Amino acid sequence: MTPLPDPGELARTIDHTLLKPEATADQIDELCRDARQYGFAAVCMNPVFVRRAASQLDGTETVVCSVAGFPLGATPTANKVDEARRGVEDGAREIDMVIHVGGLLQGDVDAVHDDIAGVVEVVHRAGQGHLVKVILECGALSDEQVATACGLAERAGADFVKTSTGMHASGGATIDSVRLLRAHAGRMSVKAAGGIRTLDQALAMLEAGADRLGTSAGVAILDELNARLKG
Repeated sequence: MTPLPDPGELARTIDHTLLKPEATADQIDELCRDARQYGFAAVCMNPVFVRRAASQLDGTETVVCSVAGFPLGATPTANKVDEARRGVEDGAREIDMVIHVGGLLQGDVDAVHDDIAGVVEVVHRAGQGHLVKVILECGALSDEQVATACGLAERAGADFVKTSTGMHASGGATIDSVRLLRAHAGRMSVKAAGGIRTLDQALAMLEAGADRLGTSAGVAILDELNARLKG
């Protein structure tokens, strides 16, 4: 049996996430309190809450992650760039952007590359440690299209490729999608997101090659780990 990880080590792989449209400011405050208590890598939220979260997490190791073109990806590049720019100006250190899935399916690879590159440029310009994670929506793509998307993201300078938004009808992260991303990510890191709710699921995603986990169940996962460690 694989040894259980240290809780702090596992927490540093988790993007503690609240992206539901009905999210409230009070819930974002709770998200930030959780992050301070457990030491999550990031809190991930919609752009309207970034400034609020950044002020609450100032001085901690947890960074704020915002989104661009979320959840559909079918937003003009200029809009995604503006959304990313505003995010980093408000205090986000990481931006999770959604590719134009339809453009990739159509084979318009230059436009998909340029879409990613525009966001990467504005985020990286903000300084060292500012990262872009590119959401591919793997369940809507063939393996070949996923491989192509990884290549485009890497060439555009992205830092991560990410399995899914968790809001698409095709589903969230799977072991196969994580392995596929890991096989084609090159120098980039891999984020698994969508449907990760238990400790066993989280550990399986990490074993398959994920470097980060996007989940709204971070507290439950860490509590489950602590309970197991206590016997």
